[in-house]
Order: sequence, then structure tokens, then C-alpha cells
Amino acid sequence: MSRPARPIGTPTRGTTGPNRLRRMDNWIVENCADALLAAADPLVIDLGYGATPVTAVELRARLAARVRADVRVVGLELDPVRVAAAQPAADPPGLIFARGGFELASLRPALVRAANVLRQYDESEVAGAWATLTGQLAPGGLLVEGTCDELGRLGAWVLLDADGPRSLTLAARLSTLRSPAELAERLPKVLIHRNVPGERVHDLIHALDDAWRSAAGYATFGPRQRWLHTVAAIRTQGWPILDRPRRWCLGELTIPWPAIAPHRPRHPAD
Repeated sequence: MSRPARPIGTPTRGTTGPNRLRRMDNWIVENCADALLAAADPLVIDLGYGATPVTAVELRARLAARVRADVRVVGLELDPVRVAAAQPAADPPGLIFARGGFELASLRPALVRAANVLRQYDESEVAGAWATLTGQLAPGGLLVEGTCDELGRLGAWVLLDADGPRSLTLAARLSTLRSPAELAERLPKVLIHRNVPGERVHDLIHALDDAWRSAAGYATFGPRQRWLHTVAAIRTQGWPILDRPRRWCLGELTIPWPAIAPHRPRHPAD
């Protein structure tokens, strides 16, 4: 039997908490179910789950209840202390915890969730990390990589397959959203330094912010109605929104990657 590859990466801060990744998980259930249903082995990896295993436990529960009862979730962490601390939460074969990094412990998952993992890396390292992760996917596999705030109220993530990034999703708890500009702080690492004039993601955030201000009158009917009119307005302007109003109602917005992909070479001093 071959030995697993040596773990690749740098330990994260480990910050986590119950329901921090609920928005991402619910989006995964809605948008990645087909890949899991088609997989011969419904293996999912929660990469860098943090100081406690709660988000991996929640991911397994949500996928098992709503996608496939036989889903297997493996939580991977670089820090062996975190792996040991997670063992009481394990529920083999449906949920186990092991040591691993970007090499995914030589596993071939149908889905990888990497939340708040690349935020500590330099933007120049993202492409390599993406390539390593997607290179380990099973045929038809998917990677969801992104960030969120500490309470999970604001988040953004990229969906990738073996060919590269496919889409960007922005998500917010509408009852606490003051302005779509707040989402800029939670852009994935590959985009967070690109929220500057000349970049399409900057144009997107500004379009959302302008439309949000224009929709202020709908706030009387609640933040959901204001967000619905905001997203509808930028779609009318030509932004290629992928999802439908049913998802907008949840505070989400998904857009194809080419519409916001970085195109300005980044200066080292940026």
C-alpha cells in the first residue's frame, strides 16, 4: 500500500463556529448535488475545518439529509492537534478526521469545500493551490473555495472543476446587510485585491451598490425586496446573473467567472 503524500500547506488560524458555513453549505446542496449523485463514491472533503470539527459535522448532516444518505465526509487539517481533538465527533464511515492539506491526503473526492483556507496566502499562490486541489478531484468533481466573516453573515466563493473556475457567488444575511459594498471585504483571495478601478469585480460591486441605493424605497417592504430589485436592476444592465429569484431571496448572487475574472496584472506593491 502506498503512503499518503506529505501534507501541503500552512495551518490556518482555525477560527470557526456553529453555522458559520451554513450559507455555503446550502448553496452546495442546491448546486453541487448532481456531482454527488453521479459519483461512484460520494466522498466529500472539508479542507481546513479549523480548531473544532463543528462545520464538518454540519456539512455531513446537510448532505446526508438532502443529497445522499451514504455521503462520506473527511475533515482534513494540517495540525495533528486539531485532528486529535476532532476524533470524538467522528462517525465512521460517514465522518472521519485525518491529517492532510492541498494534496488531499491522496484521496479522490467528488467534492471539496475549502472555506477560509486561502485567505492567509498571497494572491500569487492561489492558482497553484487551485491546480493542486482540482488535480485530485474524481472525474466530474467540484471544488468550492471562498471566505466568510466570523458569523457567516457575509460570504463569497468560487466554484471550480478540473478545467478551472466556473462561477463566483456572493451571499449575505439580508437582515443585517447595510450595503453590498460590505461583500468586498469577503471576496476570495483571488479577487480581494482586485476591487480596484479597471477590474470587473470592482465594477460588479459598484453596480450592486448603486442599484441598492436606487432601491432604497423598497426597504419599506423589507431587505429581501430591496435585494431582489437590486439584483434585477444589474441583470437589466447586462450582468449575466446565473441563478434565479428563488436564490436571490436568500441573499445570493451567482455570476459566471469570465464576467469578473481578473485581467489587470497585479503590481507587487498592490
